[in-house]
Amino acid sequence: MDLEQLNLWFPLAQQRPIVERISAQVGVTHTRAEYLVRLWIYLMVKQRRLATNSLATDRLTAHPSTTHPFTTEQGHQQPFQTLEPISQPVSCSHREAAWLFYGDKDTGSDRAAGMMLDKLAALGLITKNFDGNTTRIQIPLDSAILSSTRPLPPSPEAERSRSLIIDDFNPRCDAVPVANLLAVNYSWMNRSLEIVPHRITRLLRRWASEYATGMRVLRRSDNLNPVGFYLLYPTTAESEINFSSSPTKGLHLASMNDTDPFILAKPNDPDCAAVFVRSWMIDPDYLEQYRVLFLQDAQQTLKKMQKDFPNLCDLYTLIIHPSYEMMATKMAFQQIGTQTSRDTQLYWMYQALDRYLDLNLPVIFGTD
Repeated sequence: MDLEQLNLWFPLAQQRPIVERISAQVGVTHTRAEYLVRLWIYLMVKQRRLATNSLATDRLTAHPSTTHPFTTEQGHQQPFQTLEPISQPVSCSHREAAWLFYGDKDTGSDRAAGMMLDKLAALGLITKNFDGNTTRIQIPLDSAILSSTRPLPPSPEAERSRSLIIDDFNPRCDAVPVANLLAVNYSWMNRSLEIVPHRITRLLRRWASEYATGMRVLRRSDNLNPVGFYLLYPTTAESEINFSSSPTKGLHLASMNDTDPFILAKPNDPDCAAVFVRSWMIDPDYLEQYRVLFLQDAQQTLKKMQKDFPNLCDLYTLIIHPSYEMMATKMAFQQIGTQTSRDTQLYWMYQALDRYLDLNLPVIFGTD
């Protein structure tokens, strides 16, 4: 049995445009997109087989080289016309994933396949749960609208949600939990997550000691734990050249370089014209409910910052995680410059400060 059986269920001609659209997202390489599509087809076949009871469960979870859904006995069944969301969790072992990802290669192990599943999950392309025995996977994408992932249903905890509070960043209490929250944004990169949170903690506390006005958190009211954070970072005039260079320079939070290319401007600096949106994120469980409120808070914070930096007029950001790419586009941020990181698809985005402050965010995001 070889991977060409995949093409019987969903032809290559239909796979290729989907792979191209997925790989255009931030952090998604062409190889990762190919692996995702293979996994997607495989899980849809398993889902169909389970629904029709035409293949026993024990055969579905056995060694894929001898027992998997791609058997010729399904010849009478019609191939898929499109790839649909996998809303119900479907089991997929690391051995099955290794066959899917590396079955046509000389290298590749079960462990490597498990790490690839972790990367796809970190990018928001799949969700996976391990119950101690079996890994079960969902794919919230729809091949008809691949410009972004569908938001996942709120977790039971979020449904029972206590009210959240938007508050100033407290470097003594918030630095460590916020650092671990932000580290998720970098988990799709080949970097050590054991190092990144510690580094982010130190940087957050240092920046807060220099200029804390642009640092805000969204926290739960019951235990005060942060579930959201943004960092608006006013830069010196000398640093602005970096917005026209490689976007990897904006990854200082996750790099091991001690020299920050962006120098924090001091209040009343008349030459400070740019704000680097160095971070903006909300835990996915709370994103849909609190996105607009947190963005509106950022508008008010920027107005306060204009009192310290009267010549502010430019907003720059770097899309660290693909889930925020569509959000920035909705707010009329546009890609700038010719420099793009080929490996990660990172790029700079720009919006005029005055225009951002004039945005009617409830209307833009349909909450009005």
